[in-house]
Amino acid sequence: MLALTDIELAEGQKTNVLRHTFASHFMMNGGNILVLQRILGHSNIRETMRYAHFAPDHLEEAVTLNPISNLTGLYDE
Repeated sequence: MLALTDIELAEGQKTNVLRHTFASHFMMNGGNILVLQRILGHSNIRETMRYAHFAPDHLEEAVTLNPISNLTGLYDE
């Protein structure tokens, strides 16, 4: 699939991109960070967190769906 695009990656980067893409989609679809850590074989959760970054539109949706964002008047003077 990558061959059908104009994307050029350094040798050995295709696997890294695939891991990042998988991790992001896994988390965006409700995956658990600890399960992802085991799937990726990381000994440190910080490494997993670097792989599991979210797309900006997914983060915006999470903020919108957060029940706290719908509260008003809490800090009005």
